[in-house]
Amino acid sequence: MMLVHEFGHVLGAMATGGQVRRFVWHPLAFSRTDVMPNPMPMVVVWSGPMVGVLLPLMLAGLSTYFKLQWTYLMQFFAGFCSIANGAYISLGKINHVGDAGDMLRLGVPVWYMIIFGCVCIPVGLWLWHRASPRLGFGRSPHTIHPVHAYGVFIAGIVIVILALIAGDR
Repeated sequence: MMLVHEFGHVLGAMATGGQVRRFVWHPLAFSRTDVMPNPMPMVVVWSGPMVGVLLPLMLAGLSTYFKLQWTYLMQFFAGFCSIANGAYISLGKINHVGDAGDMLRLGVPVWYMIIFGCVCIPVGLWLWHRASPRLGFGRSPHTIHPVHAYGVFIAGIVIVILALIAGDR
């Protein structure tokens, strides 16, 4: 989730002529993307949560459209990204940290941030609800296919290793 979110900041910086000076994505650190110069900080700051929500939603939509066996995993991931980004931005008024703190310093009205959370969090919960029977929950739960479980486990290990190796550039 953090990688997709930070990827959004990188895209926002590249699209506006900003230059990424540092990219921090480490399992033991607060991820961030430092951009300098940053000619359009509002675009860069909003690109993280927007791409962090929309890219996983598009991938979940494509997997649903093509009726892939592992669609429920993409729905779960998209739901997690929607909930995490929505909560991060909408509750950011409390601590003024990270992107929410930057948004407040840039003059983003708090109600914009709250609306973002009020849209993203229910979408994420809806996706989780759709995926829950395939994840072993609900009235008629399914068994998770072992290949899918091993695939998620291996992907998790690979992501952690990549974060440890290249997480602070």
